[in-house]
Amino acid sequence: QVQLKESGGGLVPPGGSLRLSCPASGNIFISFDMGWYRQRTAQARELVASISRSGGTNYADSVKGRFTISRDNNKNTVFLQMNSLNVEDTAVYYCNAVIRSSSMGPLRTYWGQGTQVTVSS
Repeated sequence: QVQLKESGGGLVPPGGSLRLSCPASGNIFISFDMGWYRQRTAQARELVASISRSGGTNYADSVKGRFTISRDNNKNTVFLQMNSLNVEDTAVYYCNAVIRSSSMGPLRTYWGQGTQVTVSS
């Protein structure tokens, strides 16, 4: 079993910054792609950013230049540095990870339970 747990969310004024963290724990042989998604009220969940094991990144157009995704492969942890936040960034943020639990086992995608980010004055 694998667990992901997001932390670092909260209330921040427009223009502020937050750093989200998400360590994966449990039965992990190796982690591959990791990412952050968000879900705004009454909207579908959308990709914010993703990062491959080798460090290749992908960002939603709406966050390019403001958000930075990074990871620590030794700790199976993914981070999201969010700068210049605006009210449209208010959402529940979820992390996910593609993980293999044994050398010959299948790849599975796991999700955290989410952390609320609220941008408001």
